[in-house]
Amino acid sequence: MLDLNHKSVLITGGTGSLGMALTAHLLQKYPDIKRLVIFSRDEQKHYQMGQTFPHAKYPQMRYFIGDVRDYDRLVRAMRDIDFVIHAAAMKHVPIAEYNPMECVKTNVMGAENVINAALETEVTRVVALSTDKAAAPINLYGATKLVSDKLFVAANGIRGKRNCIFSVVRYGNVMGSNGSVIPFFLQQRQSGKLPITDPAMTRFNISLEEGVDMVMNALDTAWGGEIFVPKIPSYRITDVATAIAPDCATEVIGIRPGEKLHEEMITSSDSYSTYDLGNYYAILPQTPVFKLDEFISHFQAKKVTPGFQYNSGENKEWVSIEQMRDLLRTHLQADV
Repeated sequence: MLDLNHKSVLITGGTGSLGMALTAHLLQKYPDIKRLVIFSRDEQKHYQMGQTFPHAKYPQMRYFIGDVRDYDRLVRAMRDIDFVIHAAAMKHVPIAEYNPMECVKTNVMGAENVINAALETEVTRVVALSTDKAAAPINLYGATKLVSDKLFVAANGIRGKRNCIFSVVRYGNVMGSNGSVIPFFLQQRQSGKLPITDPAMTRFNISLEEGVDMVMNALDTAWGGEIFVPKIPSYRITDVATAIAPDCATEVIGIRPGEKLHEEMITSSDSYSTYDLGNYYAILPQTPVFKLDEFISHFQAKKVTPGFQYNSGENKEWVSIEQMRDLLRTHLQADV
């Protein structure tokens, strides 16, 4: 069982929504954690996070200004670190489409820097955050995250004798995360009109707490090279609008460049190396660094049927309008 007491953890992009939630979880569950390093290039967010988790109260906190594009800075930050959670990314689809090389530098070259720095400093475990947009990508953000996933999976084959395990967690929209549709709708409802890209649009839904649990599970259980995918419900964008502002008019504005009508987390091509682990699916590397039969036995894993797909439009589990309201009240303290 994973115990991070007396261990050191670094979170890239640690000032973001998930980084904040991970920080709260780690400090609460592991009061004797040795060091918790927040690695981010955003000075203002470092300052704000320092108000929530001040060094005087949490002496294990370290606020480390740095960019994943800067390999030397990463190496310095990872000295004597045991576990790395890689959450830094450029994630806004339209911005990435307009600034493609900036997205590549952060999401692809940054991933390579994290891998090499972890190997250089002999980190023991690295979990990288992915996105449903990395499955059969149609936008640049998704394409760069697919490349990032491939880099982290392949890193297990170049570690040599180093005791470092790399894995990936892939999930859908985090409820209430910065830049997502729910905070936008909550703000926009004051205008009396909500813009809807397409009435048929669906998305996967996961809470910040569930995202944290998934990262911790990967840190604890990964054998090397898995892409973990949670079993989570979908929602219809029109149901989110109704849950938040039932009296508001809606305006269909069309799908933005690089958007999909439905998101996908496991493609039919992935199905041939995907296993059902109970609460999660795991897309395994085509050439695992471990013995497959031992993995199957240990996790009681069941291979999915050939051609299996996991997408938000054909999901078996859905969030109803009333369930969405309950989630908004519980996780965002929203007045709905």
